[in-house]
Amino acid sequence: MPRLIWFTVFAGKHGNICKAAEYIQNPTRIVAIIIFGSYILYLKGGIFLDLLSRMSLAIAYVEESLTDEIDQAKLAQIACCSSYSFYRMFSFITDISLTEYIRRRRLTLAAIELQSSNVRVIDLALKYGYDSPVSFSRAFRALHGVAPSEARAGGVTLKAYPRISFRISIKGEKEMDYRIETKEAFQIFGIEGIFQADGGGAYPNYPHELWNQNNANGAYERLAADAGDLPPFIGQNMCRVHGVCDYKQTESGKFAYMQCAFKSKNSRVEGYTVADIPANTWVIFPSGRFKWDEVGDVINNLNKRFYSEWLPTAEYEQVNGMSFEVYGGDCDMGYVELWFAVEKKG
Repeated sequence: MPRLIWFTVFAGKHGNICKAAEYIQNPTRIVAIIIFGSYILYLKGGIFLDLLSRMSLAIAYVEESLTDEIDQAKLAQIACCSSYSFYRMFSFITDISLTEYIRRRRLTLAAIELQSSNVRVIDLALKYGYDSPVSFSRAFRALHGVAPSEARAGGVTLKAYPRISFRISIKGEKEMDYRIETKEAFQIFGIEGIFQADGGGAYPNYPHELWNQNNANGAYERLAADAGDLPPFIGQNMCRVHGVCDYKQTESGKFAYMQCAFKSKNSRVEGYTVADIPANTWVIFPSGRFKWDEVGDVINNLNKRFYSEWLPTAEYEQVNGMSFEVYGGDCDMGYVELWFAVEKKG
């Protein structure tokens, strides 16, 4: 019976088109190749694609699609994660959003074309995804400081943003505290939002805006009152309301986030979204104590260290991008643990 296995990248392109592939292999011979994207990898067997290889392949697809619409489903397929997880990993590793990176790269290539050819501005605008020469010119000036019509003049200074690449950097600047725990399946309930990975759509556009909205309209206080007892696998001094991300599948280019409580026997769940969280291994990163107005920076720093320092070198892979923000503290000082669902490589 053939079995599905993954392979590790060891080489690059096939002509002008790369195609990502899965191999179905029995113990003695390859029996089929399934092409599922616009990428074919030169692969060797045995080990799941590592994080940096997947990131590099996804960026290769982005780079080859700068003059086309970037297919969110294909991007997620190549990166072996949801499109939101890729957007998230990218921003924490590079300190720039994927949307901004794409904008800068398109305008960099547009500037090169302006200086090296007689291409018309209207044609460049359409080529790089702008609805009109006016919107293109506005974006061009915002990045380069000059209008497209001025870019061909001698001595004009333009900005160039090169293609990004990924590699492991061994820093050793500061230790990371973490622990790994296995938890049985449990349930959560709360106020759910479905968000676009690129931040578009109607308000609230981001999870922190959902928190702001619920704090303003009283929904946070109601959820805290309805939460009930904390389960035994949570420190009993923690808060009643937390956050969870990517806990279920959504349509391509979107992700689910819930301001949530852990369901217990005396929880009141009527009117809330209830979700099942399967048994998982979790890597847990605790913060120090912080002032509550610093919570965004604290969470971003923990996420950044997880994605850029811990995950690339760990013997674990993240599971479906699922993560929790588990809050503690008091009125003056906060505390948070980030839980990431992981599994052993192999």
